[in-house]
Amino acid sequence: MKVTLVNPPYPKASHQHPPFIPLSLGYLGAVCEKASFDVNVIDCQAEFLEFSDFEDILKNMVVDMVGVTSTTLTYNSALQIIKIAKKVFPNCTTVLGGCHATFWDENALKECPSLDVIVRREGEETFLELVQKLEKQEKLKTIRGITFRDNKGKIIRNDDRPFINNLDELPFPAHHLLPLKPFKRGGKVIFPITTSRGCVYWCDFCTSVRMFGKRYRMRSPKNVVDELEFLVNKYAAKQFTFYDDAFTVDAKRTEKICEEINRRNLEIQWDCETRVDMVNENLLKKMKAAGCMAVWFGVESGSQQIIEKMHKGLKIEQTRKAFKMVQDLGLMSIAGVVLGFPGETEKTAWETINFIIKELKPTDIGFYVATPYPGTPLYELVKEKGWLKVTDFDKYDTATPIFETPYLKTEKLMEIRYKAHQRFYLRPTHVIRMFGKGRIYGISALKTSLAYLLRALHIKIS
Repeated sequence: MKVTLVNPPYPKASHQHPPFIPLSLGYLGAVCEKASFDVNVIDCQAEFLEFSDFEDILKNMVVDMVGVTSTTLTYNSALQIIKIAKKVFPNCTTVLGGCHATFWDENALKECPSLDVIVRREGEETFLELVQKLEKQEKLKTIRGITFRDNKGKIIRNDDRPFINNLDELPFPAHHLLPLKPFKRGGKVIFPITTSRGCVYWCDFCTSVRMFGKRYRMRSPKNVVDELEFLVNKYAAKQFTFYDDAFTVDAKRTEKICEEINRRNLEIQWDCETRVDMVNENLLKKMKAAGCMAVWFGVESGSQQIIEKMHKGLKIEQTRKAFKMVQDLGLMSIAGVVLGFPGETEKTAWETINFIIKELKPTDIGFYVATPYPGTPLYELVKEKGWLKVTDFDKYDTATPIFETPYLKTEKLMEIRYKAHQRFYLRPTHVIRMFGKGRIYGISALKTSLAYLLRALHIKIS
């Protein structure tokens, strides 16, 4: 079997983040290689490939299976990639995976006749079994975790596959299959690491916990640091980011990871994301000593009322305390904020913005628009209430309002978000402060601030 894995392009009109190393494809590639299958990766986002470019590349290959990952934002692009694959190789098997496909499986198969199989939730074991069955020309009805169309056109949804208990058994992502050069920032690649799956909380806007389960499954400290050391030795990696939704759920394990980094004398820098109620001063000190330089917190809101509606399970005072601890230790603090969640008013939105900028004073921020992804309670709520205004998934970019409540109009929400970014990034103290953090952060801060200044002056740049 010759397998091609694809990261589809962003929709052209959407708000686009810088390309991220697609760890999901790295893991699938590693699993396939370990089983001696011929696999390659085409990352349209990293290499800025358009659909015509993808088709030209595919024409010069031999392909038996095309596996595409997608988020909600890239879902339509993924379907287009699949259509092209079927056009070039009519007999190839097309597969779609990722969080959106997991909760949109039957719809996707109905919407796209070129699509053959959906891989739901965790993909490694399911995808590998699928490749093995197809190579032997065996039936797919026994593969747990897939939804597919049989020979008669009937859509079959097999039972869910149990989550992987021992994550240490997974091979490290196959970075050698990925085009790493486009991921360089300031001359170096920031390598992502995932040390756990699942979450102990069920925030109403989050697909991740519904994708990977409420039970928090962890890799061992040794396995985690083995991967760090491997990347240091093979790619001269110096900087990492932990992709876990909450890196410090198990404080003792986090401490052991830090101790292992120090024991091996790995001179690295890293950042992580976690909850404000899952850090303490002693833990943060150990993290800093092991190379941690920044902590991302899901603040979400400065209104206790909105936090409770999200089922976030936090208190505002916990947020204040966490940011103070991080800042007192000299670590960078980043605040992630969700604006426009049902119940949000203009008053609560500005309450949040003022809380972030004036009280928390983070190193950086992310003001995101509440986006109702399929599979979440938020999606079900806005559909039930008749608030869903946008059904084009190309707009689900966390910058575009997708629904409108009686409490806050979409135009006002967009205006508030824009002004929030202006207030944060147009402060001279912000740029000066970021330059003090180092070249990569200073240049990034300057570019962001300049972009908002030009927008404020109504100057367009091509």
